[in-house]
Amino acid sequence: MRSRDSKDAAFSLVEIVLAMGVAAFCLIAIVGLMPVGVQINRNATSQTAATNLKAAVVADLRTTPAAATTSPQFSITFDTGKTLYFDASGQASALLGPDSRYRLNITWNSAPTGLRYAVLKVTWPASVDPAIATPSGLVKIFAAFDRN
Repeated sequence: MRSRDSKDAAFSLVEIVLAMGVAAFCLIAIVGLMPVGVQINRNATSQTAATNLKAAVVADLRTTPAAATTSPQFSITFDTGKTLYFDASGQASALLGPDSRYRLNITWNSAPTGLRYAVLKVTWPASVDPAIATPSGLVKIFAAFDRN
């Protein structure tokens, strides 16, 4: 039997350069997609938090007794528009602060006696007024409240 020559078992310089080129191309493509993935994750997280805030406000309004005109948790008066600001932990404030992350606008629509209709719009960042500029994100809901 003849022993193998070490030249036959090795990679050529051309093969090594081609393999490194393919690997570099793949790594550059993956690294280029990382910021897009991070931004999509950030948007999804903000949208989920905004939806949770909106649900908490609707729950507060729905649990308000019919005899009361103001909700107990967020002090929202029925048939009166209001803007609330929320920080990252979900704490509400009537004033825009340095920690404010979300802006919730409530507008009321006219309805027959005993019914109340509200449009709740959560936008972020809180410092951007949706009436003046386009916010980064927006979640909107139309809710009905039976006040009988």
